[in-house]
Amino acid sequence: MGKSARKLNFLIEESICRDLEALVPAGKRSKVANDALRKELELIRRRDAMEKVRSVGLNGKRFSTREIVEALSKDREKH
Repeated sequence: MGKSARKLNFLIEESICRDLEALVPAGKRSKVANDALRKELELIRRRDAMEKVRSVGLNGKRFSTREIVEALSKDREKH
């Protein structure tokens, strides 16, 4: 891990722990956990953003299909 890191104390289910230990070598487990958390957090961010868009409803700014596709393309390039 090239980035700075913090040690956290939290619990995971026993079955997940067994799978992690069985499937991922000891030196790679933090990377796997970080990657999985990163993906899940991105999904949460996107859901939150979509909820904000929905809450604006009909009173908000309208976007063309082209604008939406361009915005999605730019977002996907980041990942």
